[in-house]
This record gives sequence, C-alpha cells and structure tokens, in this order.
Amino acid sequence: MNDMPHRVLTHDTGPPEPDRSRPHRSGTFGVLDIGTTKIACLIARVDSDGDLRVLGCDWRQGLGVRGGSIVDLEKAERAIRACVGQAENMADTRLREVIVNLTCGQPDSRIYNVKWSLDAPAEGRPVTDHDIREVLREGRHLSHAEGREPVHVMPLTFALDNTDHVVDPRGLYCSTLDARLHVIDVSASSLRSLEACLQRCDLEIEAIVSAPMAAGMSTLVDDEREIGSTVIDMGGGTTNVASFFENQLIHTAQIRIGGLHVTSDLAKGLSTPLAHAERLKTLWGNVETSPDDERDMLPVPRVGEADHHLAKVPRSMVVNIIRPRIEETLENVRDKLAESGLSHATGNRIVLTGGACQLPGLPHLASRILGHDVRVGRPPSIRGMPEIFTGPAFATVTGLLYWAANEGGTFHDVDPRRGGRQGWFHRLVNFIRDRV
Repeated sequence: MNDMPHRVLTHDTGPPEPDRSRPHRSGTFGVLDIGTTKIACLIARVDSDGDLRVLGCDWRQGLGVRGGSIVDLEKAERAIRACVGQAENMADTRLREVIVNLTCGQPDSRIYNVKWSLDAPAEGRPVTDHDIREVLREGRHLSHAEGREPVHVMPLTFALDNTDHVVDPRGLYCSTLDARLHVIDVSASSLRSLEACLQRCDLEIEAIVSAPMAAGMSTLVDDEREIGSTVIDMGGGTTNVASFFENQLIHTAQIRIGGLHVTSDLAKGLSTPLAHAERLKTLWGNVETSPDDERDMLPVPRVGEADHHLAKVPRSMVVNIIRPRIEETLENVRDKLAESGLSHATGNRIVLTGGACQLPGLPHLASRILGHDVRVGRPPSIRGMPEIFTGPAFATVTGLLYWAANEGGTFHDVDPRRGGRQGWFHRLVNFIRDRV
C-alpha cells in the first residue's frame, strides 16, 4: 500500500460544474439506469436555449438484478415498469425506447489498431463516412469472440499516411487510414437477457452505454477528461472503472464487489438482519477509526430474536468489518489500473462516485491505496431535476442523459449502422446497403 500523502478533495471543495457542449438532440427522450440496488429513469428534452430540462423522473429499489445482470425477469420487469411508468406520468408522455446503462455481461475493454486502404490515386482522396464505417466494422470483426458481442467501437485517434493524432479525418486526403479503436464487449447471453427484460416492459433499446463512461460524463470537468482522470463508480453490486485521456474513454474495468457486499459482511459479522445491517452502514459506517469508537455502543437486533432483545456492540466493530471490504475493493481497482498499462495517460486524478462511495473517510483511504489525488464526484443540477438526483448515486443516469442529448458525439462513437452525421434518409439507405 502506498502511504505517501496525497491531496484529497471532498464534494464540498470539488471543482465547479463541468462545462457542457450544447446538446443538439430534438424531441423527448428517456434514459434508464438498471442497477443491483436501484432503478432510475429520467425523461428529458432540450430547451430552445440549448439546455436540458427534465420532464419526468423516478427511482426505486432494484429487483431481479445481481452484479449488474438480470437474474429474475419477473421481478426486474415489475421494478422497471413501475419506475418508467411513474416518470412517464410525470412527463405526460409515453416512452417506446430508452438509452440504458451497461453493467451486465462482464464488460471487457480492448484496444485494436486497424489499417484501411482507400484504394486511391497517389495523391489520395478525401476520407468519407463510408471509410469510417468500414474501419469500425473491421474493429468489430477483430473483436469478435465466441459468446461475446461488441457494444462500443470508439475511435481514439486516426493517422492519415504520415499524419498522426487526427481526431476526425473526414474530408482530409490520404491513401491509407490507420485507426486506434477502443472496443467494449460483453457476454452476448447477458445482453439478450437485458433486451428480453425491456421488451417485456414494452420498451426497445435505442442504445446501450457503458455505465462508467456515463458516470464520467456527468462528474468529470472538461480539463479532467483532457489531461487524464479515472472515475470509480461504486455501486451496490459492482464497482466500475473508467479512464479518460484527451477527452476520450481509453479503458474500462469492472469489479464484482459493491456496497451490498459491505452490508452482507455486517449482517454476517454481527448476526443481524440485512435491513438493519444496511441501516448501521448508513448511519454509523466509516472506514477510519476514531478514539470514540470503543465507547460508542450501538444497538443491534440479532437474527431470529425478538426486536426488544438488542445486543450492544462498539462502533469500532462496525468500522473493522467495513474497512477490509473497502480496502479489498480499492486494491482490486489499483490492480486493474496497473494491468491496463495506461497509468502514464490516466493522470493523477481519481473521482469517486456512486452510492457506495459516500462512506465517511473513503476518499482518504482511496488516496492512500491508489496513490492519487481523490475527490467525490456529483452530477450537476439540471432544470426540473429533483435535488436527490444530484447525489453520487445518480451519476450514471445523469450521464446517460448527457450522452443521449449529444447522441454520443462527445466520444466520436460513430455507429456504422447510423451513417455518422447524415440525415435519416441517408441512414436508412446505408442501413439497407450494409445488409444487402
């Protein structure tokens, strides 16, 4: 463990709200965060002045989901229907499709290099949308693995003949186009289960967006995404990691440990019901000890005993149960970041977000274990959005809203089936051509 001191920023001293490029999407749209412990839905539109406005929202306890994956279709359907239905009632609209977060299927992150010949004369020819689609299609082909399906194929940078670090090559001349692609793929069966669950809710999937990428879009400021930062989204069933550099998502990872594991540890260690373990964690949880911990005695009901038979345990016992699990989580994050080989690009900034990051003392512990400056990230307020949605637990669903409003343009994720910047008619033509 790295014991060198590092600067820790709490949410009270964090940076100003992120600067956002103006959204350009028209009409009403909806986003859905399906998590292990909660379901959240936001319905919004872009106002005439270019700012987002939330028209309807709801959140409730997650059911039928474990470790980010659907494990009980009926329970998950009930929770999603209730959440989306309440948001629809508030917005006075009906959703037919949603943009949903990706945590299921053990997402994996890979980098591929693709070389594409433009079949051009010696002086070259301009790069077109068709060339970009072919490069992305080749990236999908290279990433194909049995039982896996690519969800994101994101160009990080292009090279035109001898010109490197080109962000968008369309319209520029070259003979050979080289691309560095970031591909995120998942288990195909988990993806099909997610689609089946939403179909049971009479919803189609408009797009699937990496959950930590969405969390980064709502909590990182522009400079953090540019110079290099890592977001750690600590949820109920999983901890998701996303690293950004030069305004691009360059790596993601998932650890199947979350806040529910801390609750389970407390329930087992204190022989108390899960509901009371969660209450203990929320009211008295900490990852740092204090001199008063031995003297502060907490009432704890025992499993199977009458409510009036309460045991008394020192607060230090609660802290000593919580801390090892949080240390394990952060050490796993540290190992994942080391394995990525991208430490030179991800800078010295860590942003913690997600509901499980709110334990007192966690930023200081994370700074010591990870060896970086740490702050807690909260999504900015949006017109019409209740204040509760500005908490770390709602970073992902708010990030989905920004992704939806900008149609993913922030990260240049050009879907080969959509034809990039073209209109709907050209998209239809390309859709048909790609399948003939």
